[in-house]
Amino acid sequence: MTTKLDLSGLKCPLPALKTRKALRGLASGERIEVVCTDPLASIDIPNLLSETGDLLVATERQDGRIVFVIEKANGVVNGGG
Repeated sequence: MTTKLDLSGLKCPLPALKTRKALRGLASGERIEVVCTDPLASIDIPNLLSETGDLLVATERQDGRIVFVIEKANGVVNGGG
């Protein structure tokens, strides 16, 4: 199952914060597709995932947007805040 989260128009730090919140609601193995327009998201989202331990499956740039496909990690990971 892939959830879609459109964060177009939001500026740092909102894309990372909203992505973190969305990841909390996923079960292990579920995926989320996050769409951002803020260029800083290309730094913030991977940094967030290094904290949470979740997996960045793909990153794609298209028409001024950055699309991240993220898979929720298995088990309990520290760093969620």
